[in-house]
Amino acid sequence: MSTADVTTLGLIASLILVVVAIGISATQRLGLERDIVWATVRSLVQLLFVGVVLAFVIDPGQPLILSWAWVAAMVSFAGVVIHRRAPEIPGVLFLGMVAIGAAATVTLAVIFGLGVFPLEGRTLVPLAGMMVGNSMNATVLAARRVVDEFSSNRREVEARLALGQSSRQASRRYLRSALRTALTPQIETTKAVGLVFLPGAMTGLILAGVDPIEAVRVQAAIMYLILGSVATTATVMTIGIGHRLFTPDHRLIRLPRS
Repeated sequence: MSTADVTTLGLIASLILVVVAIGISATQRLGLERDIVWATVRSLVQLLFVGVVLAFVIDPGQPLILSWAWVAAMVSFAGVVIHRRAPEIPGVLFLGMVAIGAAATVTLAVIFGLGVFPLEGRTLVPLAGMMVGNSMNATVLAARRVVDEFSSNRREVEARLALGQSSRQASRRYLRSALRTALTPQIETTKAVGLVFLPGAMTGLILAGVDPIEAVRVQAAIMYLILGSVATTATVMTIGIGHRLFTPDHRLIRLPRS
């Protein structure tokens, strides 16, 4: 079975779809033309750069420590992105890195410790990348939702505290709501996989000529990896923020609504 290679000419031809997006933005007066062009150029440059670096990092002749270093860099950068998207939360940079790091420890230990995938650079870096990317989005969603919950229900939380509840008891309901909101998108995505859409990994393997059943097995393992990482990061983030939103004497600090 032949593989589906995208030539440089084919890549250029695919830019027609970008032109379509620009045209829609222009005709509907959305004002997104410049953003679309910038996103297109930036993504291509970033992907080319990452491709060149990864060709060296995941080369079988290179030590595995380089791949682990790449994973550590992704976790650190994810923490920075989380901080930029939710700067109003105290200590969110550290919390974000802890949440992503916890997910990496749990999910990668299961995937490689149980031999689901062989521990090599070509498997470690892509799997960690998918885990970090999806976990980062869930972490930001959880962080913003926690702030919104406590901002909207501040009087109710303070009433609970005034009645003698501890900060943990008073915040439990709102943290649970925020966590549920953060996990729901990934759960719904997992439900719809294969019926509503074909995920990227499975599509890529099929385009590369891999047997569809084998592609399904790989994609299923990856989906479970992502679901576990999202659950871990969102839980660590909501619990961590829940502690930071209260003073040691159980008073709710004031935060701007995200």
